[in-house]
Amino acid sequence: MKYRLALSVVGLCMMVVGCQKATEVTYSATDATLLHRCERQLTELIIHDIFSPPVSSRVYVYPSLAAYEAARFAKAGSPSITANLRDFEAIPAPEGAHDFRISAVRAFCQTAKRVVFSKPEIQAFEDQLLAELKDQTTEEIFNRSVEFGTRVSDAVIKRLSTDNYQETRGMDRYEVKALPGLWVPTPPDYADGVEPHWPQMKTMALDSNSQCDVALTIPYNEGKSSDFWKELTEVYEMVNRVKEGSDEMDILTFWDDNPFVSRHKGHLMFQDKKMTPGGHWMAINRIMAIHNQLDFVATANSYAVTSVTLYDAFISCWNVKYSTARVRPETVINDKVDKKWVPHLVTPPFPAFTSGHSTVSAAAAEALTFLYGDAIAYTDSTEREFGLSVRNFSSFREAALEASISRVYAGIHYRSDCELGNVQGRKVGAVVFDRLTKGK
Repeated sequence: MKYRLALSVVGLCMMVVGCQKATEVTYSATDATLLHRCERQLTELIIHDIFSPPVSSRVYVYPSLAAYEAARFAKAGSPSITANLRDFEAIPAPEGAHDFRISAVRAFCQTAKRVVFSKPEIQAFEDQLLAELKDQTTEEIFNRSVEFGTRVSDAVIKRLSTDNYQETRGMDRYEVKALPGLWVPTPPDYADGVEPHWPQMKTMALDSNSQCDVALTIPYNEGKSSDFWKELTEVYEMVNRVKEGSDEMDILTFWDDNPFVSRHKGHLMFQDKKMTPGGHWMAINRIMAIHNQLDFVATANSYAVTSVTLYDAFISCWNVKYSTARVRPETVINDKVDKKWVPHLVTPPFPAFTSGHSTVSAAAAEALTFLYGDAIAYTDSTEREFGLSVRNFSSFREAALEASISRVYAGIHYRSDCELGNVQGRKVGAVVFDRLTKGK
């Protein structure tokens, strides 16, 4: 059974966490559809509200954790995840009969309203789901279940005020230093650096933002025989070689995952909206949970574990990005090689090292490997709604490597950004797994 490893994770957690007594209720994979709908709605709001990739990881993690912490009481012995993370309040225990589907939906939506802009939309969504569930139980159990979901949400969202998010909103924008080798804003919009203070966000499973740091091994060097120039030349020639219809073009387009891109054509400008890298991997988890027919609690667990991994991976990656401030290939190529050269994808507005997509994809791949097993073949159809075809992979790690190299094909990263980002992400994934199985 492909979910065997995930069940063993739960078993290991039980040994170290100690679980509150729960009322045993049997919910099926059909009931898990409620959680898939919740996560899908959240993704749509993230796209609508145009959250950056790092902020999106925060939007995913708190509602996902709240949903699991409410749902887990449906299966006796299911451990708390937040008990093994940093600075979460203890989750209250339910008393009496509950419908934990109602509690999980309530906890998810109440928490989501605290991290999205589109609060009326999430409220309307919650009202719809609860109306569907209300006729399936008594009024007494319905009200008790809603109240319990609220209490779980209240416990989870208390961490929101201490995770440094509000503090980072009021900090100064990134101060660009126009020195050789250091990042400067890039075409076409020359936007300020995105979330330069994200490294100051409080991690969840990692002990610190630097726990999984990797070192920049190829320093800036304009010498034509230097390792840096070889990497730069590879990017330049790659973009010149990759053409429409090629496999490389299909790959870089599939893994684009830029939530908001300005496209310029003559005097016209228009925008594209897509999932973030984190959203892509949360959607892959949905595919796997449905394929493996995970029950309600196991599905909630899978979303929570994946979202925690993504959240810490972004903090880890952004810590390296803004401490190294590595210049993007487009800047150097336009200045030193070819003024008219443009990458296939718009260069994101933040430093190059390490590659964000490489880091979070590798971390998410580790989480899914822990949940579902190694060498699990699957079809990724998550980009179909954006007009792209499906892609087949023999494992999550293979997919992460393809996501990583796609950034070189696109012309927005050097190879070392991606290879070391993959290393960093795998380290994050391992730390999260260790934390959830062994405890604090």
